[in-house]
Amino acid sequence: MASELLRAEDVSEVFGGLKAVSDFNFYINKGELVGLIGPNGAGKTTAFNLFTGVYQPTTGTITFNGKSIVGLKPYQITQRGIARTFQNIRLFSELSVLDNVKIAYHCHVKYGLLETVLRMGRYFREEREIEEESMRLLSIFKLGDKANEMAKNLPYGAQRRLEIARALAAKPKLLLLDEPAAGMNPQETKELMDMIRWIRKEFGLTVLLIEHDMNLVMGICERIYVLEYGTIIASGRPEEIKEDPEVIRAYLGGEA
Repeated sequence: MASELLRAEDVSEVFGGLKAVSDFNFYINKGELVGLIGPNGAGKTTAFNLFTGVYQPTTGTITFNGKSIVGLKPYQITQRGIARTFQNIRLFSELSVLDNVKIAYHCHVKYGLLETVLRMGRYFREEREIEEESMRLLSIFKLGDKANEMAKNLPYGAQRRLEIARALAAKPKLLLLDEPAAGMNPQETKELMDMIRWIRKEFGLTVLLIEHDMNLVMGICERIYVLEYGTIIASGRPEEIKEDPEVIRAYLGGEA
């Protein structure tokens, strides 16, 4: 029997009278790879911001691992096990590639302020472990030889890989990917698909994906939700979504 990881029930988000998300109902089970699609402005990124504590729902409930996360700050939700990437890459551009990944590991450190100041106790042991784990992640994402370069100097595709590596450094149970293929050419997109499949298996992750590239979504997602004007208009397996008349009308531009 599937074990539920994240659920949103009757969630709405209102900005100055405008409903960005309305009566949003969603769930994802442990180990699933699920897509969230829809036209620009449909509310997809708003949903991600609700799941990660950037926004708080106006109404409704959001639970993760059976516990409410409404009211928690983003760093608290990250500590609980949800990590994300962004539609527009958000790296610490003036820091090294290695430091970008190390920063994410620090949400789980056990040493305290005094140990940090005095450079004693668990500080050196944990910092050594963080550096080793960060280098391992960079090697996985073919960035090991770029560890000491500034993040802003990486090519676009490499910056995308670095952002995913940094998200994984937070040791998530649920990984949210916001348009990871944006700006990629077809070959890079294919490599990204293979990477998402691999990291899901290798790290035992649940993955929720926002993406405009329909070949990517249909090629790797097991279930798909479709948003229009902040409301779910369809959900199901990729083959069902392709044939859904509401999806054809609203998203694919055809007639129902």
